[in-house]
Amino acid sequence: MSASEYKKKVDAYIKKHDKWSSQLIAARKVLNSTDLTETVKWGSPHYTYDGKIVAALAGFKNHMGIWFHQGVFLKDKAKKLLNAQEGTTRGLRQWRVEEGEKIEAKLLKSYALEAIENQKSGKQIKPEKKKLVIPDELAAALKKSVKLKKKFEALTPGKQKEYAEHISSAKQEKTRLSRLDKITPMINAGIGLYDKYKNC
Repeated sequence: MSASEYKKKVDAYIKKHDKWSSQLIAARKVLNSTDLTETVKWGSPHYTYDGKIVAALAGFKNHMGIWFHQGVFLKDKAKKLLNAQEGTTRGLRQWRVEEGEKIEAKLLKSYALEAIENQKSGKQIKPEKKKLVIPDELAAALKKSVKLKKKFEALTPGKQKEYAEHISSAKQEKTRLSRLDKITPMINAGIGLYDKYKNC
């Protein structure tokens, strides 16, 4: 996808999140004033350096978020960053902007420049590899169908984990079985659970 196509997608994202449009526009302007490249991943604006994600923007119901993918390494002198999922997120940090709050352009630029320098020097926390745990419902379905088993085993380890976690994260058996019904055709088609978002 070309830069102009990404620009259109980000424009559309900002239009869709009109509650945060002024903050998104201001933050985007700052990030685009650096050596970062604007792109779109998982449907939202992302900013990369040398092909690696450095920052991202997202509009939520109660706040707008500026994400730094290796934000744990930022000095954060202004104490803007927080770990949105303590105990789960290791490197990712978020700067939350509340309704009516203005983007501190100078400060954001200093964080972005520091993040770029960290990326250049190779500072990163690599995600921990999780062991594949196949839930009982999926295991039974794979045992029952040779075709499904072959198709599942042909998927990448990451896609296998996504499917396994999708089923096991449901608390009730009824929901787990319902999810299994929905994903079976996707597995048989050889596609991942989140492929449609990754191609945005």
